[in-house]
Amino acid sequence: MAVPPSTYPRRLLPLFLGLFQAALLVFFALFVTYDEPSAQAEDTSLVANQVYSTFPFFQDIQVMLVVGLGLLLTFLPRYGFSALTHNFLLLNFSMQWALVLQGLLQHFHHGQIHLDLHKLLISEFAAVTVLISVGAILGRASPCQLLVMATCEIPIYLASEWVIVTRLGVLDVGGTITIHIFSCYFGLGVSKALFRATQQPLHPKETPTPSSDLMSLVGTLILWVFWPSFVAVLCQPGDAQHRAILNTLLAMSASAITTVVASSLLERDGKLSLGHLQNGSLAGGVAIGVVADMAMPPVAALALGSLSAVLCVLGFRFLTPLLGRKLTLLDQCGIHNLHGLPGILGAAASVLAVLVAPKDTSGSQPPQLSPAGGNASGVLEGQWGPGGAGGQALCQAAGLAVAAGGSLLAGLLTGAALRLPCLARPPERLCFDDSLYFKIQDQAESPGPDSSAEEGALALKEQV
Repeated sequence: MAVPPSTYPRRLLPLFLGLFQAALLVFFALFVTYDEPSAQAEDTSLVANQVYSTFPFFQDIQVMLVVGLGLLLTFLPRYGFSALTHNFLLLNFSMQWALVLQGLLQHFHHGQIHLDLHKLLISEFAAVTVLISVGAILGRASPCQLLVMATCEIPIYLASEWVIVTRLGVLDVGGTITIHIFSCYFGLGVSKALFRATQQPLHPKETPTPSSDLMSLVGTLILWVFWPSFVAVLCQPGDAQHRAILNTLLAMSASAITTVVASSLLERDGKLSLGHLQNGSLAGGVAIGVVADMAMPPVAALALGSLSAVLCVLGFRFLTPLLGRKLTLLDQCGIHNLHGLPGILGAAASVLAVLVAPKDTSGSQPPQLSPAGGNASGVLEGQWGPGGAGGQALCQAAGLAVAAGGSLLAGLLTGAALRLPCLARPPERLCFDDSLYFKIQDQAESPGPDSSAEEGALALKEQV
């Protein structure tokens, strides 16, 4: 029996996820295993120390991504269930997909992939790029479109990160260039290609309410508290990690205060914009990531946090409307203001930090890069590669260009692919509405001919 057109898009999602999870079950059964338990007391103690030192950071990052980021996206009043659930779904899907790709490309030895906590953490870092990018099209894309976007973005991110870190030798312990800038311009590229040159009018369901803004602000506070763990988890334990935590806290504290100042000054009545507060308070964490473990005075972290907050608030106030008018660019969550502009500022700060770093007189070895895209050992004394500080500064600038340019081009191609009719993009009048994807209890108890569920089915039928 043929599937009715109105139910086909709804069945595409479980079919896609079911096939994906079944394929992963087979792949894990054949190729993935854990390391053999060691009988040596020294090895057992080393593994235990690694777990105890990494897992608390890992838990903090989990809270950030699942709870903090999920709540931050609930500013759309009738899209809260979708924002939380799709964020959770994309995190798990992208993490597993990244595990497979990283295992095949980097950790496949003698027919086996040995899984550990560090590899899982690196896969979550890859998943973060997807969670940020979807903010550009939040509410206007179907779950199937989001999953296809994640499927395309993860391998592109892994290739970009390999070029930036392994080939160019960029120092970026907190993912400012490799994660924030990449995901921002990938998402903007997807948005531009998906919606082409059409001006998207303000949707009646798009305006936040006090309750939705409150939930989003709670998400901001959760992200603010746990952000130092995200930046410092890949640092070498000791001085580098300690310095990364302190610099991140200083930068985020400065960005929180500066956001209040800038937002109040830009509003005619002196009141605060909740949108500014929800995003500007986090801008310091984005900007500081690339230089968090470098040798710099505390005042530099405060200054970077303040400048990133000013850029973020000015971006919301002036740049986003300008890009919407001139380029018809949709950026639903303002990812350019939170991740793009502060990320560029942080990358520029890393160039300056490399050039002014004190020379090493201790004879220590140059910093070693982690396989995750960060400088795991920390930049203690400005010890660089063969090109010296000038060469490293050029590498930092080149990494910024590769991350922004490459991701934008890849996003445009991915956005064009998302226009396929089978991916069931929701019609404009049903965007930002949970009832299109969820069984809402009130609607289930009192269904009627005008219910949103039937309206959604009709609209999807018309589209397909």
